[in-house]
Amino acid sequence: MSGFATHLECSRCREDFPVDQVNQVCKSDGGPLLVRYDLRRVRDSSMRDALKERPETLWRYRELLPYEDPARTVTLGEPMTPLDDAPRLGRKLGIRGFAIKDEGLLPTGTFKARGAAIGVTRAADLGIKVLALPTAGNAGAAWAAYGARAGLRVVVVMPDATPAVIVRETSAYGAETYLVPGSIADAGRAVRDACARYGWYEASTLREPYRIEGKKTMGFELAEQLGWRVPDVIVYPTGGGVGLIGMWKGFDELRAIGWIGPKVPRFVAVQAEGCAPIVKAFVDGRDESEPWPDPRTFAAGIRVPKALGDFIVLRALRESRGTAVAVSEDAIAGAMRMAGEAEGFLLCPEGAAAVAGVAKLRRDGWIADDDEVVVFNTGTGLKYGESLQGRTARHLSPGDVPSERKPDA
Repeated sequence: MSGFATHLECSRCREDFPVDQVNQVCKSDGGPLLVRYDLRRVRDSSMRDALKERPETLWRYRELLPYEDPARTVTLGEPMTPLDDAPRLGRKLGIRGFAIKDEGLLPTGTFKARGAAIGVTRAADLGIKVLALPTAGNAGAAWAAYGARAGLRVVVVMPDATPAVIVRETSAYGAETYLVPGSIADAGRAVRDACARYGWYEASTLREPYRIEGKKTMGFELAEQLGWRVPDVIVYPTGGGVGLIGMWKGFDELRAIGWIGPKVPRFVAVQAEGCAPIVKAFVDGRDESEPWPDPRTFAAGIRVPKALGDFIVLRALRESRGTAVAVSEDAIAGAMRMAGEAEGFLLCPEGAAAVAGVAKLRRDGWIADDDEVVVFNTGTGLKYGESLQGRTARHLSPGDVPSERKPDA
């Protein structure tokens, strides 16, 4: 490439690789690769002034993305997602400054569109014809949609417990969709075997370098929406952890070019009690997690028994003075209902897990009442119809009218 991206760097051993070749993981130790940029050139460019004239999409940050030609991007019109104050929900949680960044308004209804947009764009640039990936749900749907947009063949393997609407959505984009018993780890084994056999491009989480680059734009947008600063606490539902890693990386880049100050937000990784490998590793003081033996949670996107980049997530938590917390299924369901009734947010279970994590940390005193807290809702609740909360609808007989009194909660 002749743009601002210069090379790929192994997140473990720091070995460098060319950015214009197909490199998926480090050839020496299998570590995830990170895209590096000539940040001095970015700092000296006119990017800051140019933002005023650019459309409010993730592509506005082009100097810090691994692409050059807007005519060759694979896009479905990815808008800047809103950062919404949530004062009533904040009062229920005991926090004065509480906001939700709602990723459910992106194409395909989740933040996964960010990674797919950049990942598929680079795959097309590199001449890839077939890509395959395992997914707990929404990543497969997003890569299927963007693969269709690019004219690529996409193969997706999902656990058979994946929500049915997401399975149907993935197939609707033309992807060859397979279900396997077990977890995303079992789906991953099937994909790796197929890629080894057929020479397909494996687009699994952190087994290609570009998904992170799309996800880091969440951090760019957040900083821009806050007037080029960061909040005190960022709470993120964590499965593979790419969004958290991406924002951590993105804030480092913004500090290096002088767009934000030295302040580092405290990152919080939230997982479900039935699948909390990163939480356990954090509490135990380990640098890497052990595979979770029997992952269970209705929040499918964080039902990941072992993340390839868990060591990067743990590094980001500790370097930011953050933490990791696990929440119960009842707490997730309760947060879904509370957010809907208090603010009109139809959170996905993963986003609700993050809200439940905030409630737990506030009760424990880790979050103070005057902390500025941002939660990421990573997708629309509409994709989880079987998990939506709320009172049961009541039937009216002909001639009846609704009750004068509000029913008990």
